[in-house]
Order: sequence, then C-alpha cells, then structure tokens
Amino acid sequence: MTNLLKLGIPAGSLQEATAELFRRAGYKITFSSRSYYPTINDDEIECLLIRAQEMARYVENGMLDAGLTGYDWVVENGSDVHEVAELIFSKVSRRPVRWVLCVPEDSPVKTVADLEGKRIATEAVGLTTSYLAKHGVKAHVEFSWGATEVKPPKLVDAIVEVTETGSSLKANNLRIVDEVLQSTTRFIANKAAYADPWKHQKIDDIVLMLQGAMAAEGKVGLMMNVPRDRVKSVLALLPALQQPTISSLSDEAWVDVNTILDESVVRQIIPRLKAAGARGIVEYPLNKVID
Repeated sequence: MTNLLKLGIPAGSLQEATAELFRRAGYKITFSSRSYYPTINDDEIECLLIRAQEMARYVENGMLDAGLTGYDWVVENGSDVHEVAELIFSKVSRRPVRWVLCVPEDSPVKTVADLEGKRIATEAVGLTTSYLAKHGVKAHVEFSWGATEVKPPKLVDAIVEVTETGSSLKANNLRIVDEVLQSTTRFIANKAAYADPWKHQKIDDIVLMLQGAMAAEGKVGLMMNVPRDRVKSVLALLPALQQPTISSLSDEAWVDVNTILDESVVRQIIPRLKAAGARGIVEYPLNKVID
C-alpha cells in the first residue's frame, strides 16, 4: 500500500497565508469552492481543509496525521499532540496574535480582579476560564458566536478576543486590561503517527521546507562578474549571511561572485557594486539583470 500522510490545512483567515507558505516551499495547494479536499502536488499527501479551532482535536484522535493550527487552539482544546515546529506567520504579519481581556473605554474595570461575578464573552471559553482561575476570579464566561467586539457593555461586561493589530478593538472603543495569551502557528502531529518512521520523516521533510521558505523571506541572491583586482573592494560592500562564493571564469582576469543579502538593501548596494567594478549583476529569484 502506498504511504499517505493525512494533513490538515487551516480554513478561514490562515488558509491563503498557509497556501502561500507551502507554495514558497515548493508545494502547490489548489482549493476548490465545492470541496474540502484541496489538491497538492505530492502524491504522498492528502489534504483536508478544516477550521483551525478544530484541528488539534482531529490530530489528537488520529483522524489527521498532522496539521497547522494556532497554539491558542491547542491550549483551548487541551489536546495531547506532538508539536513539531513553531511557524511564525499569519494573515497580516509575522508577529504573534494576542488574546486580550478588553472592556469599554469608560468601564470602571482596571484589573482582572474587578471582573469578579461579571459576564465575559469569548470564543475561547476554556482558555478564558483557565486564565480567570489562575487569577482566582470567578465570572460567568459565555461562548460568543461572533461579532464579540460589539457586545460590551450592553450584553456583557468584558470580552476576551484575539487581535493582531488592535485596530478592531480601537474601532469599537475597547480598552485592553490584560493579555491572556500570545499565540503563533504550530505544525502539530498525532503522537502515534509521528512514531511511525515513514510519517515521521515525511513530516520532518515538510517542516524543513516550510522553515526554509520562511528563512528565505526577504532575501535575494546576487551574482556578478568582478575583475580580480577589484574583488576586495566589492566584497567590502557585501553584507553577506556567510562568506560569498567566488568562482573562476574562463577569462582569468575575472571571477564570479555569488551571495545572499536582504532584499531591502539591494537598491542601495547595486549602484555601489557597479562603481566598484562589478558587471553582469543578476538578482534572483527575480531574474533581474543589471549590466
């Protein structure tokens, strides 16, 4: 029987960001509006599109071998899974998302202790209940089906909500009282599946490629021809991650220099490289040639 890895892809806000990360890692995921089974250009992987909130449960019970979800939902579900890697990416930025305790700007609540006996709305009931217990506070925590930011003060006294930029909270005139949890995306695996040698290796290979794609973000390569007598001058301009690769050319008076650098410095450094004697400069993967 052909080996097959059942991989959960998070639906919703992380869906496109996940697909883009996989694309940069060499995996093409194609979504269909009528199917929850995206296709992927790897015959050894079967994808299932599922909400991040449920992912950890299905990985824990073995319905999925592995999947991507937020650390917050692993905690919320209390799932016993193996965390393979942290992958810091999201729909907006590479910063962690934050679950925060919020009240209206004019609320008298100053600390979590002030919410004793009050009503709190959230999508993360388990997370919030644990947080309150940690602080010795008893309050009524109710599940929110959405539009949580509009509920205080008429429906509830406070909310625990996830935020990345804080713009939605400000727009709804809410004030942060405390941070409940920071969360990033995690690649998780079923413990029994990860104990299987083939699945273990397959999962590790995928994670390695994803981490490589993230590490390469914002980096570009430069290749250029440099006169031998100008090499020191050119190398002095290159803020390389490692020592640049220098190769001989058929013309012994010239060498090829290959290096990696931050994309943000390219436009400043190329004119200086040309002035130092570099020629035939190629920026890749953009395949931009600057002669």
